[in-house]
Amino acid sequence: MMEQTIGWSVNIGVIAYGLAGLAYLGFLVLLVTSWRGRLQGGLFLAACIVTMLWAATLAIQSLYDYSFSLPIFLLKIIRDGLWFWFLLRLLVPVSDQESAWRLSPGLRKLGHVLLLLCSILALIHVVEWRWPGVFSGFIGFDLRLPGHLVLAIIGLALVEQLFRNTHPQQRWAIKYLCLGLGVGFAYDFYMYADAVLFGRIDIHIWDARGFVQLLSVPLIAVAAARNPVWSLDVFVSRGVVFHSVAVLAAGAYLLIMAAGGYFIRYWGGEWGAIAQLIFLFGAAVVLLALLFSGHIRSRFKVFLSKHFFSYKYDYRDEWLNFTAALGTESSDQNLREQVIQAMANIVDSPGGILWLKDDPGKYTLAASWNLLGPQNVKIDDPLIVFVRDKGWLVDLNEYYHTPEIYNGLKIPMWIEQIPKAWLLIPLFQGSCLCGLLLLPQPRASREINWEDRDLLKTAASQAASYLALAEASTALAAARQFEAFNRLSAYVVHDLKNVVGQLSLVSANAKRFGQNPAFMADAMLTVENSVTKMQKMLAQLRQGRQLQQSTTAVKVLPVVEEVIRQRSVRRPLPQLISGQTHAEVLVIAERERLAAVIEHIVQNAQEATSDDGWIKVRLVLAEQNIVIEIEDSGCGMDEKFIRDRLFKPFDTTKGNAGMGIGAYECREFLRGIGGDVHVASTPGMGTLFQLCIPKAE
Repeated sequence: MMEQTIGWSVNIGVIAYGLAGLAYLGFLVLLVTSWRGRLQGGLFLAACIVTMLWAATLAIQSLYDYSFSLPIFLLKIIRDGLWFWFLLRLLVPVSDQESAWRLSPGLRKLGHVLLLLCSILALIHVVEWRWPGVFSGFIGFDLRLPGHLVLAIIGLALVEQLFRNTHPQQRWAIKYLCLGLGVGFAYDFYMYADAVLFGRIDIHIWDARGFVQLLSVPLIAVAAARNPVWSLDVFVSRGVVFHSVAVLAAGAYLLIMAAGGYFIRYWGGEWGAIAQLIFLFGAAVVLLALLFSGHIRSRFKVFLSKHFFSYKYDYRDEWLNFTAALGTESSDQNLREQVIQAMANIVDSPGGILWLKDDPGKYTLAASWNLLGPQNVKIDDPLIVFVRDKGWLVDLNEYYHTPEIYNGLKIPMWIEQIPKAWLLIPLFQGSCLCGLLLLPQPRASREINWEDRDLLKTAASQAASYLALAEASTALAAARQFEAFNRLSAYVVHDLKNVVGQLSLVSANAKRFGQNPAFMADAMLTVENSVTKMQKMLAQLRQGRQLQQSTTAVKVLPVVEEVIRQRSVRRPLPQLISGQTHAEVLVIAERERLAAVIEHIVQNAQEATSDDGWIKVRLVLAEQNIVIEIEDSGCGMDEKFIRDRLFKPFDTTKGNAGMGIGAYECREFLRGIGGDVHVASTPGMGTLFQLCIPKAE
């Protein structure tokens, strides 16, 4: 039944069917890991498994001899039967595929006929294997070859019916399946027709069938990736396809050039070797120029996306690249330029212009990349109004070909003056049109469809969020600068209020004690101290520096004594309780600020305590700190007030007489020099302030 041949054909058969088996094995790994349990995916998986086993068995059989073996043909019959059943399932309308086994009556009868035909052919093979020549002796010819020829015809008919009965808009999903299976069945038809005609199978045709099966694997894989309804989530990386096809194309190009160089050398006579070198070198230069051409790469990506993938974009890679482009920090590029480049890279555009909304009611040029445009665009421009109301992405190529789509919109002159203007993309932040992005024509001509529009709109929304966040960060930084200045001003005004209070007290007592030399001496000392404080406050306000930057060591006891002396003009008089061990204790702080903080606490204690009460000021050493305790017998505070209001800035219980930042300034000052403040108080029982300050080494 099979024609014997020379030894090299054995090696060809092993290689051909071995490669086909390995290709199906690799494809099966993807299928097994992505099958979701639906019947169509199960039939597809089973057909691929049997095809892989059939190819592997043929490779092993070709390694030893070319005599027919029963397992090969039984596997081939099972393979054909599974592909028949899978094709019948695909002929069922999509709306009727919820029930796994439900077929129309006509298809069900056809399925039964095909099952019976495959069973009969398998039985004939078993009988011929057990009793060779029984059918040929009884009927006069071998039924096996015509049987396989009939299976090939049935396969071709089913493929043709599937393609014909699929809606033209859905054929892109199954055309590569029809091509892959159709090529296999067509080759089987050719091989078995030749065998029926000459009474034996030609060994060369038999071996070449392995390569035909190998070529059908990528076609079937593409079809599986395009049909998630089969419950097969097969993912083929665009990067792998792009680079693999590029390498194969480059290899094929080099092989063709090498063959051309060989013929040049063979026919070139004396100049043949030189002409061959020049030709090969020139071919290499042309290849490098093609590989580094952005235009060629863009066209190649468009071709692959259009013909090999169900979706134009690999959304995971697109989104990762877009996010990375916006998040990359560059010293010579700001965020606005990064937005232009990130959006342009999606559609392979070589430039762009970005306008952002300005307060006076216009869109101002914010950044540009390889493109020039007007500085300002009016907010009431008809194109801007159209984009804002519709939320559309304006494709100027589409507008020039079919302007009726845009409801009579007239493209303004400033757009037409921009060379190669192509896409106008709105940047929406919520419902607000915060910017416009214009891209020029891409490197490779391409049409914009729904997928491009959805991706560009989503990316534009993300870019608008980035731009809004950047604007908010800039505004926040400016607000923080004003906040720091206002905070310093509040501190100065608070201290100035205390100075005014001292001067007011001197002024009020001048009429009564103006002739007393001791009073005049104290008054002049108070005025001198007040002038010194105001000069320092004005210097701080001009410099805008932080309040704690002193590196001078200050003795604590003299500062406390000075505060006690200044606050002794009012009852109850504060009492200082201190020992000689505290006289030399030093802290690193600004003397005037430290005195102001202590004075503020003592003044608050006097205001909260009746004239017959008491205020005690103590200095206590505690490990690395010195603690200034200010205790009174006043009205006290509850725990909630201490927790929620005491240190809250601009919250006061004194009405218009207070500013509400004294306690807050005290705590911030102490924390600024490494210390802290602790408060213990009971309503009606008094209050204890503990000012903890690190001792100087």
